[in-house]
Amino acid sequence: MSVATSEPLEVSSPAEKAAAKRRRAAAKRVRDARDRLTSSTGTRPAFDYELLRLFAQNRQSGSLVILLLVGSIGFLSSLWTGATGAVIWTLAALMIHVAIIVSCRQFLAEPPANVDVRRWRLRFVILDLFFGLAWMFQLLQPVGVSESSGTFNLFVMLLVVAVSSMLASSLPIAVLAATAPVTIAVTLNFVFDGTMHGYVLAAMAITAHSYFVLLAYRLYSSTLATLEARAEKDALIGELEQAKAKSDEARGRAESANIAKSRFLAQMSHELRTPLNAILGFSEVMKNEIFGPHAVAVYKEYSADIHNSGVHLLNLINEILDLSRIEAGRYELNEEAVSLVQVVEDCHHLLKLRAKNRDIAIHEVYEPDMPRIWGDERAARQICLNLLSNAIKFTPQGGEVWLKVGWTAAGGQYISVKDNGPGIPDDEIPIVLASFGQGSNAIKSAEQGAGLGLPIAKSLVDLHGGSFVLKSQLRAGTEVVVTFPPERVMSALAPFAEAPAIAAPPMVGGPSTHDDRMRSGKRSIFSIGPS
Repeated sequence: MSVATSEPLEVSSPAEKAAAKRRRAAAKRVRDARDRLTSSTGTRPAFDYELLRLFAQNRQSGSLVILLLVGSIGFLSSLWTGATGAVIWTLAALMIHVAIIVSCRQFLAEPPANVDVRRWRLRFVILDLFFGLAWMFQLLQPVGVSESSGTFNLFVMLLVVAVSSMLASSLPIAVLAATAPVTIAVTLNFVFDGTMHGYVLAAMAITAHSYFVLLAYRLYSSTLATLEARAEKDALIGELEQAKAKSDEARGRAESANIAKSRFLAQMSHELRTPLNAILGFSEVMKNEIFGPHAVAVYKEYSADIHNSGVHLLNLINEILDLSRIEAGRYELNEEAVSLVQVVEDCHHLLKLRAKNRDIAIHEVYEPDMPRIWGDERAARQICLNLLSNAIKFTPQGGEVWLKVGWTAAGGQYISVKDNGPGIPDDEIPIVLASFGQGSNAIKSAEQGAGLGLPIAKSLVDLHGGSFVLKSQLRAGTEVVVTFPPERVMSALAPFAEAPAIAAPPMVGGPSTHDDRMRSGKRSIFSIGPS
């Protein structure tokens, strides 16, 4: 019952899926536009914080490199400019670097909810500008008039620009603040030289600076794309978790309602059958005129109609109760040794008259020497009756039905019921296997049932650990194959060996007749001690 009502709820039409996809895309565009309007950099506010956090982490991780760079350049410049100027510049650069590191640590220690992104971005840009100005003052000091001075300045500029571009790539404006003063200082030195060699070096400095700025921007774009992908992934995971939570909640409610329904129907067995038994009993008495004939003959026909309707209703209630017990997990198998061939023959015998009235021929194909299986005989009988009655019901007059019992390739046993009826369309097979599901042929047929025969048979097969396969083709027929696993096949037991006869000891002077010898043998078996 629950399968028939729940399956349509789980299937969405393509139009509904497309509409849901459009709604998600529109919501994403609105969210992105709102984030860009509230951000000072054109990105999401969450991205602004993440970019600043990456900047602070990169500056902290590269602090040792900056210390070595400042110390090396200070030592080399002292060879030309003197120790005093080099020490003063080195201390000033180190102080600015320490201020940057302290600010980065303060930023990382502050809770994200309390961070003022604009204030911290401005602070980092100003500190990087001071750092760039410190390098500019160093390079504006002429280190000599020789050609080596230009090479030294260009070398220092490349180092500063490369390191700053890598460390501050997540904050592009900080890259410009730290590298532009250095490039400007070196370029002015080369231009003021007034030689072609100086002009070439100035052009090389500007080109190198442009390259590193472009590289830093590409790193920034890659970082931003990574953050966007991670945000989309997190948003998708959040949506999936919410959908899963809603689905689990809905499934829990459906399962609870289904269990409550199944328990209610299973407990109503006595209450529903008791009045039906009275109706069936009294209508049968009236139908058979046990207490005398009716004064009006039509009453006998009415009594027969009441009895037949009661029998149909009782069968329907029994099917509903059986299915409810199975769904509630209260159906217990009374397992014993069962012969599938005998069960199928009994079912054939029960439904032979119905098939004969419809001029339907039933053919039996059984493999010889089939051993018994360990299962519930009542369940196996109900499986076969449901399948065979469906085959007879939907096979046209003059049709044929084949009953087969045999071995499977894995060593199990199977029951096959095949007919040459109208068949079932492929899209209706899940419907007929659902509780109360009926295909188009069943709706058009005059003998409509409750749609519980196949679901009950499938559930009983599942309880035995078997498989239920329905194969059908329009205008060719339908075949249902029920398979029982090899674990349920009982192997033939070897006969017990007879115990060897115990020979009686010879008797001297004893009885010699046949009766005396028999009495002597009995006495030796049942008596203890001499007689």
